[in-house]
Amino acid sequence: MRVEIWSDIACPWCYVGKARFEKALEAFPHRDQVEVVHRSFELDPGRAKGDVEPVIKMLTKKYGMSEAQARAGEENLGAQAAAEGLDYRTRDRDHGNTFDMHRLLHFAKEQGRQDELIQILYRANFAEERSVFTEGEERLVELAVEAGLDADAARKVLADPAAYADEVRADEREAAQLGANGVPFFVLDRAYGVSGAQPAEVFAQALTRAWGDRSPLKLIDEGGAQACGPDGCAVPQH
Repeated sequence: MRVEIWSDIACPWCYVGKARFEKALEAFPHRDQVEVVHRSFELDPGRAKGDVEPVIKMLTKKYGMSEAQARAGEENLGAQAAAEGLDYRTRDRDHGNTFDMHRLLHFAKEQGRQDELIQILYRANFAEERSVFTEGEERLVELAVEAGLDADAARKVLADPAAYADEVRADEREAAQLGANGVPFFVLDRAYGVSGAQPAEVFAQALTRAWGDRSPLKLIDEGGAQACGPDGCAVPQH
């Protein structure tokens, strides 16, 4: 069974939702037969690459809330993250364009290191003092190496604006086609969708239902058709 997760590194509920989903997956009896794929979604696709601002300022502008409301929201998110065992800095974080991170995540997927990289990017953005937005590409290369990727290869991806750009845009178009207008958005076997950072119990129910509803293969066999197998190929008898 395949679970696809549309998310953005700048999305705190994606950070929390991933932890809740993984808690459900860990307890799922068939977890070894579940493939998890991370898909791209930008919360702020129109933001220029160098346009970085404090999270609190971004929240007040984007949602029309007061600074006090924005800070209270961050404190609430910090508490939600802590409940899942996650570190979360409620103050002095910044916000910026995540397109390069998504491109790097597609490269990591090819190398079998996508889940490692996305977790490291989340941690770097939400828990660490150093910014993932203001220190340039070398900061992302450093994090890629921590995830097990080759530094020169990661640097080459980041230096080429076209590298994996089509893959990111394809993910975003597909999200729109599936009706995802926010993240995190979980799609189980292209049969069930779960929106938001739901409790682990909801993810557990979704996994169980999706697994049980998988359609068994329906074989169409009119009989007499020749085929090859481990023991060789049938030879027509005349």
